[in-house]
Amino acid sequence: MNFDLSEEQQMFVTSVERFAAPIDVEARRKLRLSPSGYDRGRWQQLAEMGLIALAASEDAGGMGGSAVDLALVLEAIGKANAPDPLLEHGILPALLLERGGAADALEGVLSGETIATLAWTERGQRYSLKAKGMKADAAGDSFTLTGEKTMVMGALLADLFIVTADMGGETACFLVPKGAPGLEVRAYRLADGSIAGELKLTRTPAAAKLALDAQGLAAVAAEMRLYAAAEMVGLGQRLLDDTLTYVKEREQFGVAIGSFQALQHRLVDCYAREEQARSMLLRAALTDRGDAAKWQRAAAGAKAFVGENVDAIAREAVQMHGGMGITDELAIGHALKRVLVLARLFGDVDTVLAEYALAA
Repeated sequence: MNFDLSEEQQMFVTSVERFAAPIDVEARRKLRLSPSGYDRGRWQQLAEMGLIALAASEDAGGMGGSAVDLALVLEAIGKANAPDPLLEHGILPALLLERGGAADALEGVLSGETIATLAWTERGQRYSLKAKGMKADAAGDSFTLTGEKTMVMGALLADLFIVTADMGGETACFLVPKGAPGLEVRAYRLADGSIAGELKLTRTPAAAKLALDAQGLAAVAAEMRLYAAAEMVGLGQRLLDDTLTYVKEREQFGVAIGSFQALQHRLVDCYAREEQARSMLLRAALTDRGDAAKWQRAAAGAKAFVGENVDAIAREAVQMHGGMGITDELAIGHALKRVLVLARLFGDVDTVLAEYALAA
């Protein structure tokens, strides 16, 4: 099988590398410490490159990127240790809005004018996609939402919230613009420095209801697991590369610590983990999309495998760097913290392995 990148795929990967190159550790930290945790001007540039449009079909105004195309772009973002939330505020809302039939909202997301986020997690629900605490009431063609959501990524950055709610025992998705009556946001920082928040809605009017049922939401969540795995593969490569450079330069007892056989063996293990993780990612991305159950099972398996192995690489990288490895002074610390967030997005290792076992 030919794994060489097409000319178009190589162009997108190169564009990401060029876009992310100016962001060093200090610039990344400064960006994260901004009031919203990110820069809207930079987001506009990312949209103009067509990276968000890759997630939407050509009929919907996008570029019709494949799962492999998106995985390659996100792997490049991970390898660059870039702070750009393409996964959570670009690809995720684009998939939801297109499949939910919200063409107007999708246009704003693809152009970068609108930043959207999904509000789906609730207290005591772990990683369940089923909404319970958030209730939707219908009055004719209009809807109001009442309840709370937690861990809403980009809570201060988002212009539009895609909120899951229980309506007659079924989970539905609604669009709620920032500043809607009865909407309250309490923000906090995640491990990777990005800003998330708690949402409280009190009879808040929804701008629209998406034509997306629970099965459609689960399909999008499966794709997000795959793309989270892709970014983690990129982060794993960055962690390994930086650690290899460090052990060649750091000296103890008059020699580079990379000459110590014990460290060499551990680095070889990290290399093997990274290559296996990339292979698992490609295997899942190339799975036939026509069989939904098989596709979702492959995505779950990839996320569990990649999450476990890249987490191990990250911890080895930090340990070999010593105490400085965990700090914000080195790229290693930033990469580790991003891995911690991604490994738990739409299900941690135990959760997705349990789903994989049930589906097998």
